[in-house]
Amino acid sequence: MFDAILIEKDEDERRVALGQVEFPALEDGDVAVDVAWSTLNYKDALAITGSSPVVRSFPMVPGIDFAGIVKESRHADYKAGDRVVLNGWGVGEKHWGGLAKRAQVKGDWLVPLPDGISMRQAMAIGTAGYTAMLCVIALEEAGLMPDMGEVVVTGASGGVGSVATTLLAAKGYRVAAVTGSLNEAGYLKDLGAASIVNRAELSETARPLNKERWAGAVDVAGGMVLANVLSMMKYRGVVAACGLAASMDLPTSVAPFILRGVTLRGVDSVMCPKPERVAAWDRLATDLDMRKLESMVAEVPMDDVIETAPRFLKGDVRGRVIVPISPDLG
Repeated sequence: MFDAILIEKDEDERRVALGQVEFPALEDGDVAVDVAWSTLNYKDALAITGSSPVVRSFPMVPGIDFAGIVKESRHADYKAGDRVVLNGWGVGEKHWGGLAKRAQVKGDWLVPLPDGISMRQAMAIGTAGYTAMLCVIALEEAGLMPDMGEVVVTGASGGVGSVATTLLAAKGYRVAAVTGSLNEAGYLKDLGAASIVNRAELSETARPLNKERWAGAVDVAGGMVLANVLSMMKYRGVVAACGLAASMDLPTSVAPFILRGVTLRGVDSVMCPKPERVAAWDRLATDLDMRKLESMVAEVPMDDVIETAPRFLKGDVRGRVIVPISPDLG
């Protein structure tokens, strides 16, 4: 028996509570991990509140991220005592996740935690920061250079946006940070943003093409925001799209693609192949300013996770939310 947040559902009722649980059959996992730190993400908030059918089976322990110490392994790549991190793979949706003191998962889903990153820092990064790094790599692979022009980051005060802003600014890119909360301007400029864009500017119905403004973009919003960003890209600009915080729809035309040669690059962090995950985490270990990372972090104890979750759906969360599970582990 161990502590976990458990989501249960039957024909009459849906229940979410923190309590003692017993692990079910574990035939689909070959590495047992003592969880040190986890996080609370937008997807976890959807799962906990039931606002979207994120959870595919019940009962379910939410938590798409965790960092911890291998307790027992039947996988050739891991042994007891190894520090590991997990992001995605349907954990917290189809397979019991990280908001628990113990996890048992497939070893192929794990990434060895790079030297120089503590387990607390790994969860301060979490899926959000790892996704931001994948977006930065996507822009680089498309040939975007700092001297080509400004890079716009939507949802800049959220987890992905905060880390993307920091990473891009550190690489010499001039970052335009989009936010619906203009009182976050100081926070975003401290992360490296060169300018602040009111989200309202990107929320009106998009024209097929607008005045060229940006050479690159990291978008977490989708919907009308992404449509407007695409319409404002410079000739041969590149957009890394990784989210749907505004909408899953994309009300645009082919004009940005066939008249300006704009590239729309999709970034998926959930099923991303392991070599790309390892490369992203290695880059995070060297490229991310851990002092700036700390300025993004709020710590929420397990007891408060359930009541904190609805704040994500209101857009009332800045940066990253981390959850100590067994912090004495490291």
